[in-house]
Amino acid sequence: MKRTATFLLLLLLVVSCKKEKTIWESDWSAPIINDTLSLANLTNDSTLVESSGFYQLDLSRTLFDLKVSDFVGIPDTTIQEVFAAPVGFNLSPGFTFDNSTTEHVINLDDIQLKKIILNEGFIDVRVENPLATEIIFEVQLPGVSKNGVVFSNQYSSPAGTAANPGVSNQTIDLSGYTLDLTGISGGQYNILVSTINLIAGQPGTFVSEPDPMRVDATFRGVKINYARGYFGNPVISDTTNVFLEVMNSVQAGAIDIPNTSITFEIENGIKVSAEGTLTTVSNTNLSGNAIDLTGGQMGTSFNVDPATGTWDNLSPSLKLINFNSTNSNIEAYIENLGASHDFGYSLQLNPWGNVSGGYDEVFSTSKLSVRMNANMPLTIGVDGLVLRDTFDIQLNQDPEKTHIKSGELILQASNGFPISGSVKLMLCDEVGNVLHTVAGSSELRSSLYGPYSTKHGFEVEDSEIHYVLSEEVLNDINSVYTIIVESTFNSINPTTNLNEQMAIPFGAFLAVKLKTKFTSENKF
Repeated sequence: MKRTATFLLLLLLVVSCKKEKTIWESDWSAPIINDTLSLANLTNDSTLVESSGFYQLDLSRTLFDLKVSDFVGIPDTTIQEVFAAPVGFNLSPGFTFDNSTTEHVINLDDIQLKKIILNEGFIDVRVENPLATEIIFEVQLPGVSKNGVVFSNQYSSPAGTAANPGVSNQTIDLSGYTLDLTGISGGQYNILVSTINLIAGQPGTFVSEPDPMRVDATFRGVKINYARGYFGNPVISDTTNVFLEVMNSVQAGAIDIPNTSITFEIENGIKVSAEGTLTTVSNTNLSGNAIDLTGGQMGTSFNVDPATGTWDNLSPSLKLINFNSTNSNIEAYIENLGASHDFGYSLQLNPWGNVSGGYDEVFSTSKLSVRMNANMPLTIGVDGLVLRDTFDIQLNQDPEKTHIKSGELILQASNGFPISGSVKLMLCDEVGNVLHTVAGSSELRSSLYGPYSTKHGFEVEDSEIHYVLSEEVLNDINSVYTIIVESTFNSINPTTNLNEQMAIPFGAFLAVKLKTKFTSENKF
């Protein structure tokens, strides 16, 4: 009997140790986003400005800006000269020979410069002397002066041999100098004149062989502060692309904007006439739909007058080309919602040749620029405007352990924008196939449905949107690699129930709180 009782007790203990896992459910919630979206950060770069309590959109941009160095430049140039001492002469110290004046041509293609003032520039001089005596080079540049003083200096080259000439390297700083490039006659251009005297130094020597002395002079680092002459008639043309990344999220729908205009402003700060053409203004949206800006002034040449005045009172000329709702399709152009914009232009200097008689002028303050000016109220109407963005995500849970069984995401929002919208989530697999679409329980309501806020100075409406994540959705959660967030917006007037243009109040915001409410199944 005692043995039987002991056996039954042991059997009971064994059976009790083999029971199933304990399973129970629990509910929990946690905030994951608490943020406020507004346009305030964009006002810092003057894209958005305030006007009478509402946002004003300023799309003014400089498309290109050319300065002095873009019109006139002197490339690095090397000039070489060869000198020979008189054979059979005794070069005693102080003996002067080969006193010569030479014109040096600066190759500038079609540009004909008569006078320039250098902001910066250097001449690197290398002298090779094969004579057995020091040679002093006395260099004068008759057309080169600074503060009324003509450039003149002496440079020494040590004695050497034909096989191993004495070498001297010197650098002439021409920064701030004025260069007269009209040559000896005064009626030429691109001509630099130099006078070089060769003076024998210590010790004297007898010249028995016609060994040449070589001088290399290299112009480098020339930056022009002022230039006068004929700048040729080059054509300056380009197509500039501007890509607006934010517009790449627009999937469908339309916007309506008030009457607006875009003005292209050509500022000419050089004393040269020009002829220009706007060759291309176009944009392409995400759907591939392209639209060209049209109007009588597209593709039609226009004249740009030269600047007037001098150093201290230079007055640029201005050419304005305006595209508005009357003379162009500017509204359709903007409403295409293009992300990629192309701006093409062509400008030709001196289209009628050298009509100034070689008196084109460009100053340190001169520039040739094209600006796009567009300033309009941020008053827009949107009808079924669809924005889409994609986020990478990867969640893993084991159904045999503690895991989420069901739940929802709860979006609480305070909206100060007069625009309403519906937002849905699309859960996609690794190759982009949509596994599940989760719609919100309601829409994000426009501020026009809400009460007036004395704190903010405009209406604010609160909304709460629920996104239910069913057990079916959660069973596939391990296969989800991306989430597409697709929002559809409308600007509905609560009074008329129609989409209408709405002004955006200055300081408008969207405050959002996103939290979870999950039911988990716990297994132990």
